[in-house]
Amino acid sequence: MSELIAQLLVYIKGIWKYRWASVATAWTVAIAGWFFVYQMPDNYQASARIYVDTQSILRPLMAGMTVSPNPDQQITIMSRTLISRPNVERIIRMVDLDIKITDDSAREKLVTTLMKDIKLSTTGSDNIFMISYDNKDPRLAKDIVQSLLTIFVEGGLEGKKQDSASALRFIDQQIAAYEEKLVAAEAALTAFKQKNIGFLPGQGGDYYSQLVSAAEELEKARLTLLEAEQARDAVKKQITGDEPVLLFEVGEVSPQSIVNPEIDSRIQALNTNLDNLMLNFTDQHPDVVATKRLIAQLEERKVEEAKLAGTVNNRGRNYDPMMQQLNIALAESEAQVASMKARVAEYEARFERLKSMSNTVPAVEVEMQQLNRDYNVNKANYEKLLERRASAEISGELTSTSGLMSFRIVDPPTVPEAPSGPDRKKFFTLVLIGALAGGIGFAFIISQIRPTFHSQSTLRELTGLPILGTIPMVWTEQQKLKDKRKIYAFGISLLMLMACYVVLMIYVKPHGMTAA
Repeated sequence: MSELIAQLLVYIKGIWKYRWASVATAWTVAIAGWFFVYQMPDNYQASARIYVDTQSILRPLMAGMTVSPNPDQQITIMSRTLISRPNVERIIRMVDLDIKITDDSAREKLVTTLMKDIKLSTTGSDNIFMISYDNKDPRLAKDIVQSLLTIFVEGGLEGKKQDSASALRFIDQQIAAYEEKLVAAEAALTAFKQKNIGFLPGQGGDYYSQLVSAAEELEKARLTLLEAEQARDAVKKQITGDEPVLLFEVGEVSPQSIVNPEIDSRIQALNTNLDNLMLNFTDQHPDVVATKRLIAQLEERKVEEAKLAGTVNNRGRNYDPMMQQLNIALAESEAQVASMKARVAEYEARFERLKSMSNTVPAVEVEMQQLNRDYNVNKANYEKLLERRASAEISGELTSTSGLMSFRIVDPPTVPEAPSGPDRKKFFTLVLIGALAGGIGFAFIISQIRPTFHSQSTLRELTGLPILGTIPMVWTEQQKLKDKRKIYAFGISLLMLMACYVVLMIYVKPHGMTAA
């Protein structure tokens, strides 16, 4: 640490030796710098404030029916893209700056300068934006801010309209494409149905259910045919005598199983009369008892006649009423058997036809399902696009006419009478600091170019030779007085430099020329 302090003292002594060069340099730099700052042209700042209102009562009312963009995100994008090259080139045309442009390099320089000088600031969550621009010409600065304000407002409205129009164009293209797909799918489905009529699953169920149903119907028809054939064979046996039905022992069969039209009609009449009597009398009533006894006698008589008819010669049996009824029953049985045979044949043919289609029908069903799936997908997408198009139209109208995001100019573009820059006081201070630093630096450089030894240790270290002794400088009173005068003159020069600085700070406005 002591070595560092010793070295610092050596530097200070070297600078102090060339202090007049330092003062001269400081005065030169200060005067030149102050003159340059004083001659700097005044700048006028034009500014405007705009408020973007994103709160609208229609947004919650139309929720679910429309799709509105995020206004905060739109504001962010607009603020970031406002000072872009296309917008700056448009500003140049709006304020007629392109008239002074002679070549592409000048245009590029002007565009770059404007992009750097135009400022857009925001207050944060309040959605209040400030546009400002500094220029020597206050009118030009105001025109540029006004042009940028116009672009900001028009850009928001036109951007929303362009987004809505682009969305509608895209949806219309998709609707047209899906409409073509839907028409093609409908045509393919219709042609497929016409080509494969009778094989489609919608006609009476799918193939496997039809096959099972045909097998069940065939089994039922065969069972019914078997029953009809057995009934027919039984009637034949009765007619041919292989199964006698008329020769009975008394008590072996009920009279109701014997057919005798004459007696049956009388018994039926007596039964009807008996039913009427039972409604009014009891079983012990004489009329009821007599009617029952008469019915029993007729039934016994029918049995006896049946026995007598069984013992006679069979030559006239075809003319017997009972045989006529049997023949009629046989004819009906034959007709029923023939009908059931035809039904069985039809069911067999249907079953065989379905079995023969075992390879064709599943393929038809699979292709039918594929066609229906494609048709349903295209139809669903087409209907969704129609709904989205209606929603997009409402959203576009709502966005463009109702003002979901409105612009309000808080402060129009204005230019104050007093210039906004440059800040001469700040520049004067910087020039003073630079002048002092320049003077010290210049004295330090000279001391390094023309070094002197201020101590024995420095000389011994540099030369490597032993120091035998030192001879001190003895100053006379006249020399001491002369040194004091030089110190006073040095101090006065510095004080005059500071006095000039104070005068400039007092009589010069911060952002203009001299004070009145």
